[in-house]
Amino acid sequence: MAVAAEKKRPGATAPLPANDSSGLSETAQHSLLRFITCGSVDDGKSTLIGRVLYEAGAVFDDQLSALDADSRKFGTQGAEPDFALLVDGLSAEREQGITIDVAYRYFATEKRSFIVADTPGHEQYTRNMATGASTADLAIILIDARKGLLPQTRRHSFIVSLVGVRHVVVAINKMDLVGYDEAIFDRIAADYRAAVKNLGFRSIDIIPVSARDGENVMRPSTTMPWHKGPALLPLLEAIVVEQETRDEAGFVLPVQWVNRPDLDFRGYAGTAARGRARVGDAVTVLPSGRSSTIARLITPSGEASNAAAGQAVTLTLADEVDISRGDVIASAASSVPVRRELRARLLWTGERAMLEGGQFVLKLATQAVNATIGALDHSIDIEGFKPVPAQVLRMNGIGLVTLRLDRPLATLPYQESRDLGGFILIDRISNETVAFGFVVAEPGAGRSLNPAEALCTADRLRQARNRLIGAPGTPDRRLWWSAVSWRLLSTAGLFGAALALTGRPGVSGVLALGDFALRPTLRGLHARLWQRHPSAALQDGAGI
Repeated sequence: MAVAAEKKRPGATAPLPANDSSGLSETAQHSLLRFITCGSVDDGKSTLIGRVLYEAGAVFDDQLSALDADSRKFGTQGAEPDFALLVDGLSAEREQGITIDVAYRYFATEKRSFIVADTPGHEQYTRNMATGASTADLAIILIDARKGLLPQTRRHSFIVSLVGVRHVVVAINKMDLVGYDEAIFDRIAADYRAAVKNLGFRSIDIIPVSARDGENVMRPSTTMPWHKGPALLPLLEAIVVEQETRDEAGFVLPVQWVNRPDLDFRGYAGTAARGRARVGDAVTVLPSGRSSTIARLITPSGEASNAAAGQAVTLTLADEVDISRGDVIASAASSVPVRRELRARLLWTGERAMLEGGQFVLKLATQAVNATIGALDHSIDIEGFKPVPAQVLRMNGIGLVTLRLDRPLATLPYQESRDLGGFILIDRISNETVAFGFVVAEPGAGRSLNPAEALCTADRLRQARNRLIGAPGTPDRRLWWSAVSWRLLSTAGLFGAALALTGRPGVSGVLALGDFALRPTLRGLHARLWQRHPSAALQDGAGI
């Protein structure tokens, strides 16, 4: 068997090996599309990417030879080359014939450059899929023509919409196994459009393909003449993806590092999250609320008069302000809220279920705070993408929760800023990433909180309540509930006994209420009396 001996389709031209001259134009390097492949397990994601790389001439001669040998050892296509092996490189992946980790590949055609992430389809590795989707402009969602829509297909569609991907190409794969049936393609296409109609995708292109045979991958297939649209790769070359506009909003810089090389320089370095800064602009430091103006802007190429979103920049201020890693420098006109409580959608990836009261480290941009899980508003039913009541969030579950923070945090809704709206939750003991989070806008939130208001009345009341009865989910809260339930039970017992002896409900009720109120008071007085006059034998060091 040899890859070079693969049978050519009518009209096909031989692909160029990656180490031959491909005649790329200069503009090809300026048009970059990042995309992922996702979908349920065994839908052919890795095979499709391997075929695309081969058809685009992005496979080197030595890789072709290695593929020939690997296909004989690990392949699942008999005497034919198994293109999935071009991206599934881990030994566990080849042994099981699945994708586990995200595999990134770069290739280019005469019209465009691409970075593709091949993501796993197994439910167990959904966190890896979400990681690959977080930087993508477009998602190719594969569907097995024999199986149609599966739960993981729906879950991946929801996740790519959650992370902000707005362009989707649906590749209905393995059409060769259903006889290239147009009716099956039309049914699956209609089912998918109906399922995702409320997910906010701006474009949905649906293409029938056979990744194994290369049908409709590089050029239109002669076996499916009923499909009038372009093949997959020409579609990827032509599709227009609107880039996020981040210059229009106010300037925001999460401080990553305080640069202090000598006594005469103190700069604050980071990557601008949005907006444009100019020397002399008024800025506010969050969460402290201190104000100053920009004195200098320094980029990797030297001194600059302005810096835009996405640029790495070091700025200095006209005033001495206490700033450290995790603070946010924002233009005075920008409205970046400072909050101690967040509403966020969570994609839970931890093996243990999420429970109210759980405590984690929240990392957002360069900020890290301690967060406690508050109320779980609802989870998402993956079949209909509708909210349903829930008490816990299990692995790969998606839900809306409230998070309480131990100190103020500068955030924006994820729809406004990926940098200040996307975060992760980390288990404080195992250091495992247990959730991906996406800040949502507060209901009725019309203005940014003044930093001085970050510790608001509601926060003070909540802290006072937690000091009195313990935080939700903690041993102190459970102990409080245990004590209260015992007092109620004992009071009810006293009321019943008094009623049986006296036959007078009023007298019995007074005795029961008196017991309920006076017993804790007498216990406190008794404890205070013994604390004031401790026995010498119980004091530290006594009897030694």
